[in-house]
Amino acid sequence: MIITDRRGFTLLELLVALALLVIIAAAVYGSYFSVIRGRDSALAGMESLRETTVTLALLRKEISSALFRSGDKRLFFVVEDRDQFGKPASNLSFTTLGMTRSGDTPSSDLRAVRYQTREKEGKLLLARSEKELFFDIDPQFYPQMEELEGFLVECYDSGKWVRSWDTALNARLPEAVRITLTVKDGDKSISYRTFVRPRVRQ
Repeated sequence: MIITDRRGFTLLELLVALALLVIIAAAVYGSYFSVIRGRDSALAGMESLRETTVTLALLRKEISSALFRSGDKRLFFVVEDRDQFGKPASNLSFTTLGMTRSGDTPSSDLRAVRYQTREKEGKLLLARSEKELFFDIDPQFYPQMEELEGFLVECYDSGKWVRSWDTALNARLPEAVRITLTVKDGDKSISYRTFVRPRVRQ
C-alpha cells in the first residue's frame, strides 16, 4: 500500500502570502512613481534654469550692443514700468546691432527688439520680437520664457536706479541696465539678476 503526502497550502497561508505580495507591490509601485516624480521635477527645474540663463545671456548681448543717436528717430531705447498680478512686468524696446543674414536676400545689421510681458491662463510669459530696421515686415512675437514670476528692467541714471526710460526724453542711453528675472522653484520664487552697460554710445 502506497501512501502519498497530498498536503498543500491552507487557505489562511494563501491569504497571508497574498497580503504580503500586495504590500510589497504597493511599496515598489509607490517608490517607482516617487522616483519618476522626482526626476520630472528635477528636469523641470533644469529646463527653467536653462531658459533663464539663455534669456539673460541674450539680453546682455543685445543691450550691450544697443544703439542710439540723438536726432535719429529710428534709434531708441525705451523701458516701460508695468505691473501684472502684483508682479513686475516691464516692457523693453530698443535698437541693437545684430548679424546680417547670408544669401541674396537684403539684410540689415540694425534690429528693433522688443521684450513684452503677456498674460496666459493667469500666468506671466515673456515674449520677444525682432525686426530688421530698414524692412517693413511686421515682427512676430514668440514666447521667450513661460511661467514667469516677474520681469523687471531698471536703468541707472545720476546715481539711482529708475524703472522707466525713454531716449526721446532722456536723449541718451542709460549708464547701465539691471534686469531681474523671477521664476518659480517648487513652492518658492527665485530671482536671477544681471547688469549690462551699453557699449555703443553716440
